[in-house]
Amino acid sequence: MIDPKSFPFDLDQMTAFFKANDFTKVFATPQMPNLDADSILAAQKKNMEALVAANKAAAAGYQDLFAKQVQAFEATLAEAQKQISDFDPSKVDANSVAAQGKVAKAAFDKALSEMTALAEGAQKANADALVVVSASIQESANEFQKMAKKFTK
Repeated sequence: MIDPKSFPFDLDQMTAFFKANDFTKVFATPQMPNLDADSILAAQKKNMEALVAANKAAAAGYQDLFAKQVQAFEATLAEAQKQISDFDPSKVDANSVAAQGKVAKAAFDKALSEMTALAEGAQKANADALVVVSASIQESANEFQKMAKKFTK
């Protein structure tokens, strides 16, 4: 249970505050002359659309990443099962130990390569999402600058 002394947010007080104040009236009519509320709302709509697009791009990248992780796990598991089925304890000698070492090193190198590729895929998904969001923020900032210039005229 939350201690009200350590957690100052009081849901009852917040609910009463919002019930007592009708905030829809604040947004119903513009309070400032020359304020183009439609442009501001359109800019924010574009920002939300960009955010949704960025999230979709990131989700697609992570779906691809997850699919590759599953493939890597299945391939590793299949290789391990093959190694176990091929192992014959009666034929252990220096040559077979050296061969097993080479197989283990190759498996490790392959796993390391796959994990590097997966990390690069995750980085690319994040970079793609960042490009979409950054472009939207820049466009929004430019629109707000244009609106601000209208007020100074």
